[in-house]
Amino acid sequence: MAYLAGTMVLAVRAGAPNNGKGEETKARVKFARVRGQHYPYVSAQAARRWLRESMVERGSVPSPVTRVGKAQQKAQKANTAADPVRYPDDDLFGYMRTGAKKDDAATTLRDSPFMLGTLLSVEPVYPTEDFGVMSRGVSQPVLHGHEFYTADLAAPFLLDVPRIGTFTLPVADGVGRANYLSEEQALQVAGAAALGGVPRTFREQPAVQLPLEERRRRAAGLLEALAHLSGGAKQALHYGDRVPSLLVLVPFRGGVNPLAYVLDSDEDTGVRVRGDVLLQELEAWQGEWEAPVRIGWRPGFRDQARADFEKQCAKEIADGTIVIGHPRTILLGLAGELRDGKLDGWFEDPALPEDR
Repeated sequence: MAYLAGTMVLAVRAGAPNNGKGEETKARVKFARVRGQHYPYVSAQAARRWLRESMVERGSVPSPVTRVGKAQQKAQKANTAADPVRYPDDDLFGYMRTGAKKDDAATTLRDSPFMLGTLLSVEPVYPTEDFGVMSRGVSQPVLHGHEFYTADLAAPFLLDVPRIGTFTLPVADGVGRANYLSEEQALQVAGAAALGGVPRTFREQPAVQLPLEERRRRAAGLLEALAHLSGGAKQALHYGDRVPSLLVLVPFRGGVNPLAYVLDSDEDTGVRVRGDVLLQELEAWQGEWEAPVRIGWRPGFRDQARADFEKQCAKEIADGTIVIGHPRTILLGLAGELRDGKLDGWFEDPALPEDR
């Protein structure tokens, strides 16, 4: 398998984890309008930042960020070091660093091996407006307000495992996307070589690849950070847990996520996992996925929906095709298998149909 396809649900209770543009003295939460109804959401950018910071909390060294702007009489921009050899977050989350036009410097980028969708509420929710007053020690109180909501937010994600620790190089005819500027290529390759990197051809492009042990470590670190996810706005007023309450993981051969319609909502139970839909998707993609399908489901979260799902998939659960556990247990267990080399085949691209 080459990809880890998944979907996850974050349960927000009376929270405001990601705010939009404020209006005068009122802070607004982000929401999308769908058929005239409000669906709160957390942007993928915000959730990816939580994940980066959770990696740092667990010991990962972050790529340093530099910013220029009005003070330097330049256009405002911020860049990381753009060094995926040295910094795992540049490797896993990608980057784009633009060069100065006056210096005729090029732009370098790396597409993110970890792709995440918007965490969108599974059902319409109208935020509550909370009215506040700052009156301590002042004769004229200051009025302010903000919004919060309760909702289950769901998002798909996809991890391109072979691309972790694999960096394509520029080619003369400009085909494909390079990970490095040509002028930096020697430095980047030297850095990779110091870590034991080797040249190879990856998806028909010249590339440098870090040692398998380091690639295992980075993949495992990402899953471990997800198992300890924390973050979000207004934690002082609306503290809330950000560890996924529900997630579904399927090792997949191609860059397709077969879980698009597995999660939906029911007016009585709220979010639910459609066992019938999952089984039909697995049958349709037979030969393109690898058992077991791992499901993380926190105790106490949508118990009736869980009972319904387990009834629909009783046979597959009994024979081990589907495994259910706590999200933290599922993620840490999978991370352990990656670290121990039990899933090394995931780090290589699968053979194309004509090659099998």
